[in-house]
Amino acid sequence: LLLAARGWGRLGAMSRYSTEQRGRPNSPDYRLYFKNADGKYISPFHDIPLFAGSKEDKEIPAKRSKTTGSEVLFNMIVEVPRWTNAKMEIATEEPLNPIKHDIKKGKLRYVANIFPHKGYIWNYGALPQTWEDPNHTDKITGCCGDNDPIDVCEIGSKIHSSGEIVQVKVLGVLALVDEGETDWKIIAISADDPEAEKIHIDDVKKHKPGYLEATLDWFQLYKVPDGKPENHFAFNGEFKDKDFAVEIIKSTHEHWKALLHKKVDGGTIKCTNVLVSGSPFCCSDEDAQSIVQSAPAFMNGDSVSPEGIFFLR
Repeated sequence: LLLAARGWGRLGAMSRYSTEQRGRPNSPDYRLYFKNADGKYISPFHDIPLFAGSKEDKEIPAKRSKTTGSEVLFNMIVEVPRWTNAKMEIATEEPLNPIKHDIKKGKLRYVANIFPHKGYIWNYGALPQTWEDPNHTDKITGCCGDNDPIDVCEIGSKIHSSGEIVQVKVLGVLALVDEGETDWKIIAISADDPEAEKIHIDDVKKHKPGYLEATLDWFQLYKVPDGKPENHFAFNGEFKDKDFAVEIIKSTHEHWKALLHKKVDGGTIKCTNVLVSGSPFCCSDEDAQSIVQSAPAFMNGDSVSPEGIFFLR
């Protein structure tokens, strides 16, 4: 987490944001909070724009989005670096939604190594300002959303750090049905990757042979070591193309906007934000600072133990 802690990034997007660690790494109280370029604490879930190049405090129409040629780029929040096992995630039920280590039955959660893979096989994260509404039944899958931001599997050549904001080109989407919930998995590639300009979902198999097949295998099996059944997919595991994926993203963005403007019941989701215009959940800079300062101070050291490892997502 060194890069994330210092706010260093490999892309221009990260230079607009920095992160601050609180608590002890590899412990239940660890949190990674976000700041914008002005040094204000923000929510990565709500205050970082979905579309790259957009202003933080304005509406975000696609026509104002940054593009590469005809490509619209999206901001991705990296939660889990490739090849790591710790299940780090945006804390959707906490104010300002820091990244935390997920916990199950009092133990830190880790995904098992699904042979022959090591940990997560992509840089794994989420798109900000999206929400898979658990009260909305998807017409395509027939299942409700999973109550989280939409997930992203970034397949570029670099390993990114937890907390990094990466501008990505969307390639396609996989429709995972996880315990009866729709859990869309966006397949994307970092915009600065050498292959980003030429690669599309139809030719991933040419440029990165075995990657899509490994992705299907991983999502199907990753809960089996915990004694759960295999996961299933809509469309018989077919990867849908970019246009299909972008429509799914736009839909989840609309659900998020309804959430932030109190048009739907978000249940336990925390909508505290600093920059969303017109949102009744908007708080002051001082309130945001108080939220962060109420978290335990950062402590160096590794507190993880074999007894604390729980292999499950």
